[in-house]
Amino acid sequence: MLYLLDANALITAHNTWYGHTRVPEFWRWLIHHGEAGQVKMPAQIYSEVENGNDALASWMHDPKTKKALLLNEVSDPAAVQEVLYLYGDPLTEADLITIGQDPFLIAAGLGHPNRVVVTAEVSKATRTGARRHVPDVCSDCKVNWMHPITFIAHLDFSTDWDALNKKTVG
Repeated sequence: MLYLLDANALITAHNTWYGHTRVPEFWRWLIHHGEAGQVKMPAQIYSEVENGNDALASWMHDPKTKKALLLNEVSDPAAVQEVLYLYGDPLTEADLITIGQDPFLIAAGLGHPNRVVVTAEVSKATRTGARRHVPDVCSDCKVNWMHPITFIAHLDFSTDWDALNKKTVG
């Protein structure tokens, strides 16, 4: 399974329970799973976080982080257009600004049943147009998605994951 992280999954983790100085194990765990090919971010989503000016953005600038987490594939313009269409037709410039980079994230999962979008957004099925949430657009185009808490449970994060991993491997 390949988990595609939304920017908000990292931002929320960093700003709440898993801050870099509070739970550094979490960030090492993400790199570990990125290196294993299980956790990635499309370039457009990666840039959203990397362009910040906090400790999270600094971490994203680290070459090891980038190598581990950056999805090494070019976005498919047809898939992005297919996703954009689900937000509405026609879309205005203001709509595109509101939507942001989310279509690139969803398009990276389009047609790949072994990929899951991980987003902190919650479904708001009553929203329409550019204000639609990632889970609803994912559901419409049959892209699997989950909340970061579910993701963390699926990959079984714990603060001693590294010690447990060494016991299993060694």
